[in-house]
Amino acid sequence: MKRFNTAGTCFPTEHYMVDIHERVQEIASMVERGDYFCINRGRQYGKTTTLSALRDYLMDEYIVFSISFEGMGNKDFEEANFYKYFLGALNEEAELMEDIIPSEISKILREISTVESLDETATRTVIYKMCKLADKPVVIIIDEVDQSSNHEVFIKFLGMLRKMYLNRHRRTTFKSVILASVFDVKNLKLKLRPDIEHEYNSPWNIAVPFDIDMSLSESGIDGMLLEYAKDHGLDFDTSAIAKLIREYTSGYPFLVSRICQIIDTQKLSWNKGGFLTAVNVLLNEQNTLFDDLYKKLTDFPLLKEMLKDILYHGNKKSFNYGIKEIELASKFGYVYNNNNAVVIANRIFETLLYNKFIAEEESNSSMYNEGSIDKQSFINNGMLDMKHVLERFAVHYNEIYSDKDIKFLEEMGRKLFLLYLRPIINGVGHYYVEAQTRDETRMDIVVDYLGKRYIIEMKIWRGAVYNEAGKKQLVDYLKAMNEDTGYLISFCFNKNKDIGVNTEKLDGKTIVEAIV
Repeated sequence: MKRFNTAGTCFPTEHYMVDIHERVQEIASMVERGDYFCINRGRQYGKTTTLSALRDYLMDEYIVFSISFEGMGNKDFEEANFYKYFLGALNEEAELMEDIIPSEISKILREISTVESLDETATRTVIYKMCKLADKPVVIIIDEVDQSSNHEVFIKFLGMLRKMYLNRHRRTTFKSVILASVFDVKNLKLKLRPDIEHEYNSPWNIAVPFDIDMSLSESGIDGMLLEYAKDHGLDFDTSAIAKLIREYTSGYPFLVSRICQIIDTQKLSWNKGGFLTAVNVLLNEQNTLFDDLYKKLTDFPLLKEMLKDILYHGNKKSFNYGIKEIELASKFGYVYNNNNAVVIANRIFETLLYNKFIAEEESNSSMYNEGSIDKQSFINNGMLDMKHVLERFAVHYNEIYSDKDIKFLEEMGRKLFLLYLRPIINGVGHYYVEAQTRDETRMDIVVDYLGKRYIIEMKIWRGAVYNEAGKKQLVDYLKAMNEDTGYLISFCFNKNKDIGVNTEKLDGKTIVEAIV
């Protein structure tokens, strides 16, 4: 039986896959132009799968050497060993292609691979000979170059490729060189000597930008689900599920595949309820992508603080590659540039980060403890009574935090509600924050609990006129989301405020407002 591939996109027939033919064609056009470039995307973003598909696509018109630097040890980055490893990898590829490449190329690589010590000059000579003898242009793909970037010999290797590229009008060399990594090696620089600070410009400054969208499209996901449904004799709304998957993952390949795999292997229904159950399973599992995210938060404290500032406080960050934490978050695939603003990459990452940050604070949070105690009182006939949640939150908020200063409350109010909400819905429902409405004065939370959706707007009180405008915004949002009831939490810092929960009708919609 076919299974969803957790790498996200793949061409072998034993897997279901999203068609990435158009993407491969776009990359092939870069090869045809003779571009040297780096495909740098986050972990498990389908880089390796795309390179495999690209190699197959190019084989008719090019000789393609596809190698990887994965698994190289420190000794392999000693200069003589590095070039031996590189040419040895080319020789292994040549052995696999012995029926389709000139025998002279195989002979050169076979003979050079027996040499004990190799240097840059010998390597360059082999490349020139090999490319001259080839009956087609030669392309080289090198995957997993990240760990190489810390080694001087790799920077020199890039410098060698650069020199050969600049001299390509005189001597035949690689038609195109493609590197794959998380980091963009274009920014690497070469020191003249280890003991001095002066550096050359990056030897990879010949590379052209790689701007091709590698996320999985809604139509592509739909096509994969149609194939799956046909094979299994199932009848479900593939377009609706594809839309949900895209909304929650923004097409991140691993997340798309993992959600589909969970629904398939756990025999869940291919409807919204089954999808949301799969999301909960995903958010609570341990996998290499999430483990890597948590590690990055530990390794880069400024990155972590920036993400917390965006999520908790609604502070908007201008997207600027000159800021290290923004650059890192973008390279890792955690954020993207939306109209020059930093936005979390997808709902799955956003919820995962919220859960992570809340978990770090819950043991010392009075509000989290109150939510845990109150949890059972909010469930009526299996459904969540959101109005009662707001009523009890208002009581606890004013009991515990009424003596805090305004600055503390403005910064902490929304975090405190999320701390209160988390134990109530944990394991059954989940939430996400609407990116378009998140700022320092407004945040919309959408809670999904057993298939029922609750829309909660949190606002800082800025006067009666502003509050009425906020209610109208909520009504418009309810109409767009096709919901009848919305919930509003107004954080008011006036001494004479009327604390409590009120219900009113506005333009055919029900608004439940808690003033705290």
